[in-house]
Amino acid sequence: MVDALEAVWRTEAAGMRAVLARRLGDLDRAEEALQDAVGEALRRWPTEGVPERPAGWLVTTAWRKALDGLRREATGREKAARLALEPPTEPTGDDRLAMIFTCCHPDLSEPSQVALTLSAVSGLTTEEIAAAHLVPTATMAQRLVRAKRTLRGARFDVPGDRLPAVLATVYLVFNQGYDAVRRDLAREGLELACQLAALIPTSAEAEGLAALLTLHEARAATRVDEVGRLVLLADQDRSRWDRNMIISGVRRLGRAATLGPPGFYQLQAAIAAQHALAPSYAATDWAAVRGLYDRLLELRPSPVVALSRAVATGFVDGPEAALAEADALEERLAGYRMWHATRADLLSRLGRTAEAADATRRALALATNDAERDLLARRLAALTS
Repeated sequence: MVDALEAVWRTEAAGMRAVLARRLGDLDRAEEALQDAVGEALRRWPTEGVPERPAGWLVTTAWRKALDGLRREATGREKAARLALEPPTEPTGDDRLAMIFTCCHPDLSEPSQVALTLSAVSGLTTEEIAAAHLVPTATMAQRLVRAKRTLRGARFDVPGDRLPAVLATVYLVFNQGYDAVRRDLAREGLELACQLAALIPTSAEAEGLAALLTLHEARAATRVDEVGRLVLLADQDRSRWDRNMIISGVRRLGRAATLGPPGFYQLQAAIAAQHALAPSYAATDWAAVRGLYDRLLELRPSPVVALSRAVATGFVDGPEAALAEADALEERLAGYRMWHATRADLLSRLGRTAEAADATRRALALATNDAERDLLARRLAALTS
């Protein structure tokens, strides 16, 4: 019984939370009612058995408890009577997407949008979200409370003008899973991106994001070795990449190109495609990759994109030219771990081992997860042995 409840919670919690919040217009109330329904299931399922449709049972039970709570409030009786006329159905993918669009309410900051999506849609705990954002748990708890308060009474629908914020949030959800080697969270981001592309089939950028994340996920199995250590792109076993996913990602990229001019996600997907289709890291068409980064810089200037361009320059014009490009970014990226790690690699290729070791130490001090720390520590050991 407990296993059945855990299984339905693991797969359906986001949808159940979304369908209730969408009908109630109150995420806090939806979450409280759903927790009450879980408690009811723990009491009743051992003797009554697991329902044929457990998610539907939990939604219906939570709905009744939410209405009971409203009826006990003097200001909620009219709302309860109105809501009782149209009970919610079982959760669908549309409900979850509506929840994401609502989490990206324009009155919320981007960090709050992402945090609320991770909580309400992906089901992460406050502790996990706080760790991902490098803030104390108490700070994140307060941020989530304020965000939910902002959404109270909001319409849980899919307004098109929020699409850029939704795409950015889904992208960040995927990246947080990808960077921390959280396969479940990365897959969640990919699934949401594919649902968005299906929901808005005329959006070039929605299709571009789905293409980008599909191409990244195609090599997910090779990003860690047999003992769980992070493996860089240059060292991954390309024979183990998922060829069907690569084909799917390239096809999505082609479809995105027919829908509109290249945007931020399309251009990144084109770069990912260059890596996915290259026979080896060294044999990558680095000139094409650098040209795509040039287009990205024209579209959305960013020191992080400029740093990635410098990596490509290292293979086109050599590490000395690349180091000059990277050093020009010091003022803006001195606190960014990847700037130090990139410089360390370039310095090592130039034979400046002591400087490379120092740059690696700086990157290690700024690393944001254990997988990165382990990788950088191994690289430092190799430089200093």
